[in-house]
Amino acid sequence: MTLTWGVPRRTADRQKMRYLGKTNVCRSLEPTLKVCGKPVGEAAPPADFTKAEKSEKKIIATFTDTFSAAVEQEHSTGFATYAVEVLNEAGRGAGISNQVHVPLAPTLPPFGGFSARTVAPGVMVSWECPSTSEAKAGISYLFRIYRRPESSSSETRIAELDASSCAAGTAGAQSVTSFLDQTFEWEKTYFYRGAVVSVVEAGKSRSEVEGDDTPEVKVFAHDIFPPAVPTGVQAVYSGPGQQPFIDVIWAPVSDADLEGYNIYRHEQGQASVKLNTELVRTPAFRDTQVEAEKTYFYSVSAVDQRGNESARSEEGSERVPGN
Repeated sequence: MTLTWGVPRRTADRQKMRYLGKTNVCRSLEPTLKVCGKPVGEAAPPADFTKAEKSEKKIIATFTDTFSAAVEQEHSTGFATYAVEVLNEAGRGAGISNQVHVPLAPTLPPFGGFSARTVAPGVMVSWECPSTSEAKAGISYLFRIYRRPESSSSETRIAELDASSCAAGTAGAQSVTSFLDQTFEWEKTYFYRGAVVSVVEAGKSRSEVEGDDTPEVKVFAHDIFPPAVPTGVQAVYSGPGQQPFIDVIWAPVSDADLEGYNIYRHEQGQASVKLNTELVRTPAFRDTQVEAEKTYFYSVSAVDQRGNESARSEEGSERVPGN
């Protein structure tokens, strides 16, 4: 546990402090610290105290306290209360500082096998449940997944999943071991990482302790995945009293990155030819280049914003009657 505090510049009677002594680090397993008692550690005066004091520069001190395994085992759902007591050169102080409460919930190692890969719907992030359990009774667990663009140090939390059964080593059909990210932008590079979070709830209070990160994995979100193949293609002839034509219709493709459709036609025993010069934006196309007593076969493909084209649909056909 790393504690941070601002070193005082003045004494209790508001006089400028010229000399600084050590700082006692106080810890208790009780909700309130009344006196420091036996310190769990000491922090020496900052080496640059005199220089910083003259420049009015803010002075920050830190101390790292390491729990014993026994404390974590016995008080895994409890809290430690911390305070510091800054002393002068003569070893006198004005009392303890404000107090902070820190959960003692032990953290778990990161899940193994953390990976990310592109699939048609997005980026699939996967991991493995441990084969042995280090989970503690009374503590629940979450698995948080973070993502950051290669061009930035700022990251986004993209998922927070219940990982209690996975952490307990009881992986099974109900254990979540993958997450599909669909909130990124294609053709960009991202880094993903995950961490297991220990959660302790006591009444209305809730505390969280995030464990070590998985190794960061790099993914180039290159979209080589075509849209879904159109379905339900139908061709309907119209002609009496007007120029003959065939309307081709189909069920719309629901892919979010759909750009449009290509329409293909052929006659019996001949190769298919694309009829449109530009992508068709709606699920309908009118073919006016038809001749009497011929049967035409139509198929449709879908194209996304990056030019990936699906396979062609099943054919729909229609015959143009004679005059």
